[in-house]
Amino acid sequence: MKILFIHQNFPAQFRHVAAALARAPGWEVAALGDTQNLKQRPTIPGVTLAGYGTPAAASPHTHHYVKSLESAVRRGQMVVRACLELKKRGFVPDIIYAHPGWGEALFLKDVFPEVPLTLYCEFYYRAKSADVGFDPEFPATVDDICRVRVKNAASLLSLETADSGISPTRWQRDAFPRFFRERMTVVHEGVDTDLLKPDPRAEVVLQGKNLTLTPRDEVITYVARNLEPYRGFHIFMRALPEIVRRRPNAHILIVGGEDVSYGGQLPKGETYKKKLLDEVGADLDMNRVHFLGQVPYATLVRIYQISSAHVYLTYPFVLSWSMLEAMSAGCPVIASRTAPVEEVISDGRNGFLTDFLDKTALVARVEEVLTRGKDLVKARERARRTIVENYDLRRVCLPRHLKLLGVKLPKAARAFKSGY
Repeated sequence: MKILFIHQNFPAQFRHVAAALARAPGWEVAALGDTQNLKQRPTIPGVTLAGYGTPAAASPHTHHYVKSLESAVRRGQMVVRACLELKKRGFVPDIIYAHPGWGEALFLKDVFPEVPLTLYCEFYYRAKSADVGFDPEFPATVDDICRVRVKNAASLLSLETADSGISPTRWQRDAFPRFFRERMTVVHEGVDTDLLKPDPRAEVVLQGKNLTLTPRDEVITYVARNLEPYRGFHIFMRALPEIVRRRPNAHILIVGGEDVSYGGQLPKGETYKKKLLDEVGADLDMNRVHFLGQVPYATLVRIYQISSAHVYLTYPFVLSWSMLEAMSAGCPVIASRTAPVEEVISDGRNGFLTDFLDKTALVARVEEVLTRGKDLVKARERARRTIVENYDLRRVCLPRHLKLLGVKLPKAARAFKSGY
């Protein structure tokens, strides 16, 4: 059997499934991605990588509503050329598993009309009841709403030709149009609970600060790919001066880059980190507030393991791996009362919820968690159990993925190992 994964940023969400299939007997695994991105990503043994050229950006004269569609068409065209080359070399997949978000799936059926196409359905843009207009600090204009509606065009065209879809949460699935939802299965990518588990011996050494933190210390953690409003960075930072004042022994570890992954870009040279530090930095004890940037994954695991309280805030949007990973490590998680967080966390049982926009409530919940401390053993255990029972990589999510792809589970399970 042959499978072709297509994602401009491969391996991304496909890394565990691709790694498992690459080790499974009888499978030939290939992956297609943007050549520029592939240069910066780890390789997976047994996966043959093929790149396509980075497409040109949309014309500056294109109406701004349809620039995303033009970019998608250009990318889809590059993928077609790469697929035709694969076909010329004799590689015709039995299954294609692709992400439709950037246009890569637009024309796949025109190259491989008989090959089943499964799409990874991560997010369907909505003008209401999701991220757009959620935060009053960044209100949506009529122009924004119209542009967002058109932004789904490439996904809709891809959905029309696809045979099936996989979405990581119920809320993300239910955002898609009803006509396609019936062919979608909810399967999360999975969390490596064997790696992400409590470790009382864990420690994090802050280089240059002569500081080593362990689970015995009071540590508040915040993790995001980038420090930005979509993940509540502005709310967290505005709550931080009062948190620091009330918890004089606490250290705050903030992980994330300074770019913008989601939402509008800032003017060149500006970052949300700088903007928020300009706003509240004078009220912070910077000897206890530590910006770590983006860290190696092994360091991130230890950060979860020493955390006394992990803050996760998000617009109604794609659920971050970080929240599930923190829960798997046994962290008490204080999260926003937003979708799809509420699919996972039951307030007071396996985590703690707070209104996204209410910094005062966030301060109170953080203090509650830190004050209760050792009394939260059961809540920590339930947090981990939630992930083990519902999101475990090897025992739950990976087998479901493989079943959908027609893999014999015993062999695939034995073939899969941690990492790549």
